[in-house]
Amino acid sequence: MGDYYWVIIVVFVVGVFAIKRMGMVGRTEARRLMEAGAKVIDVRSQGEFSTGHCAGATNIPLNAITERIEREVADKETPILLYCLSGTRSGAAARLLRGQGYTQVHNLGSLGRAKRIVGK
Repeated sequence: MGDYYWVIIVVFVVGVFAIKRMGMVGRTEARRLMEAGAKVIDVRSQGEFSTGHCAGATNIPLNAITERIEREVADKETPILLYCLSGTRSGAAARLLRGQGYTQVHNLGSLGRAKRIVGK
């Protein structure tokens, strides 16, 4: 059982990371979208945002995204790049915005990954 136990753990951990990465925009595509005028949105709380964020990012917390998005991004074809602390809330925000008809919504994932792609 010992060897199988470790195999199961490794497969589980790799699977979790693979699932988390699914749905995230790649670095090259994200940079291309930024050059095309993408709007970068941080969906963390205002308090989290105030402790640090990507340069040029707009803060719209997840719990307010459906009410505030049209004020920040009126054109539903504007590219949108979302991020949060881990990528979970930004993934949820992406689904909500697609449900509202936004056509170019992309999840950058975590704050750290977003900073590496977008810049500090």
